[in-house]
Amino acid sequence: MKRIFRTILTLAVLAVSFAASAQSNADPEGYVTYSLPMTTITLDVEAVQETFYAGPYAKYAEKYLGIKPRMKDETTVQLSQIKMTPYVEADQNCRYSVFVKKGTLNPSVFSLSAAGLVTFADAKFADETVWRFPVKSDGDFSGKGISSNLTSEATTLYRNEKKESAYNRVSVQQNMVVEKSLEQKAAETAATILDLRRQRLQIVTGDTDATYSGEAMGAAIGELARLEQEYMTLFVGYSEFQTQKMRFDVVPEAARENQMYIAFRISDKSGLVPADDMTGRPVVMEIQTQAFEKVKAGGQKGEVVHYRIPAVCTVKIKNGADLLLQSRVPVYQLGQESSLPVAVAVAVVNK
Repeated sequence: MKRIFRTILTLAVLAVSFAASAQSNADPEGYVTYSLPMTTITLDVEAVQETFYAGPYAKYAEKYLGIKPRMKDETTVQLSQIKMTPYVEADQNCRYSVFVKKGTLNPSVFSLSAAGLVTFADAKFADETVWRFPVKSDGDFSGKGISSNLTSEATTLYRNEKKESAYNRVSVQQNMVVEKSLEQKAAETAATILDLRRQRLQIVTGDTDATYSGEAMGAAIGELARLEQEYMTLFVGYSEFQTQKMRFDVVPEAARENQMYIAFRISDKSGLVPADDMTGRPVVMEIQTQAFEKVKAGGQKGEVVHYRIPAVCTVKIKNGADLLLQSRVPVYQLGQESSLPVAVAVAVVNK
């Protein structure tokens, strides 16, 4: 019984302490507490990742077809689209309270603070981030050849033949079935490609015993072209493409002297990666701010409403030396903080 009583007493003490803590963290009564606005620059980035598989006959392409293809497998990523959007958020590190007498100050006065309230209509918050990375696979060239994998080779064998006084060595010719070399396969495939091209030319020029017209001619030429492209992949390889979309947020810092930020990185292996992933190449955001003229204080006293005048900045997105995007963006935390006397605010509202 005593144990149960102690447990109840402990829970009651904890409840009182939690309530006291909640009251201490609450904003004081009779005051309107608000935050100054800050700007978050959001980048919606789209990139295309190419996974290239070199053809098994690539090193023979120049010899038999007169072309120089890519010789090895590789994965590359190219940016295809960047969208930059500034979002306004509440700066929780810059909060103010102003005393409001009942009926003296209309809450609409805070519209003068450029949406400085914690909750405001035009606030937009980050959506769920979706990560989509490709799964590594091997190139598949199976079933793209039409010639046999085996060939016949002549081999000379020797056997001993008994004569009257000795054994003589006699040669015997024998054919053996062996696997074709890679170059032999490449030569046969190249011959097939050239033959398909000749057939297509004969159909187009009418230099053939068969008669093609209308849709039949188009279907025959299309099929020959498809077969040629199929066999050409054995020499020039083929690529698989995947589109990746990511969203990255950059929050400019007012105390930072160098307004250059790594917005995100590009990795040929993983695609678009965050700024702290050192495996990728950096894409930099450069913010150029405008100068503000200082305003002399007028010596006014009393309750004031603080607000921020945003700095209209030139924001550049660079991938190495390449300029990808440039735009003018208002950034609140890099601008000028000012204040408005409550008396003036009341006059403005009641006017």
